[in-house]
Amino acid sequence: MAEPAGQAPHAPCSICMEPMAPTVAHRGGSRCAHAFCRPCLAGHVRAKVEAGAATVRCPDASCAGSLDPELCRAALPSDLFVRWCGALCESMFMGARRTYCPFPDCSEMMVADDVSDGCVTQSECQVCRRLFCANCQVPWHAGVSCAEFAQLGAGERGREDLLLMETARESKWKRCPRCRFYVEKSHGCLHITCRCGFQFCYGCEKPWELIHDGCPGE
Repeated sequence: MAEPAGQAPHAPCSICMEPMAPTVAHRGGSRCAHAFCRPCLAGHVRAKVEAGAATVRCPDASCAGSLDPELCRAALPSDLFVRWCGALCESMFMGARRTYCPFPDCSEMMVADDVSDGCVTQSECQVCRRLFCANCQVPWHAGVSCAEFAQLGAGERGREDLLLMETARESKWKRCPRCRFYVEKSHGCLHITCRCGFQFCYGCEKPWELIHDGCPGE
């Protein structure tokens, strides 16, 4: 059937082959001449992305072109567009050392800096702008080394616990070897009796003995 005079011909969708008006046809790539109807284009992209693909090829067997997310955006649901762009970003960093923001309300992916000793510590999330330790994958543990943090128990890694450790280090407090309670000596000798009853040396933090030689003191 001939098209009315002055009206552009209705080209078929390259997937379902149904004729489309030029106003509803979607091109998928700058190097691809094929056009698609919205449902077919969205369905094709969703199938590829859900299968784990980042680069989505034109479905026409004779075309080697790839689809461009920005050109396809008008035909895609917003969640699918975001998921496709995320997959493309992930694929760009394949082989790179990646790290993630440890805060649950962010979890942004970043490429870790390449340092000579292989240990990246204090970092700033480029999205939420909070500090974290890329080596330990936790919020930044100010005043506590990574080795010290690794030795802490699950109940000692909170923000308040780390602030207490930093204060204890600055004030030169010592910890009871048995109950791990912090002790401050204001005067007297190095012989300390903790509230748990354990006796230790305030200088070297070793159990107190009747003959306590070789202690470096305070």
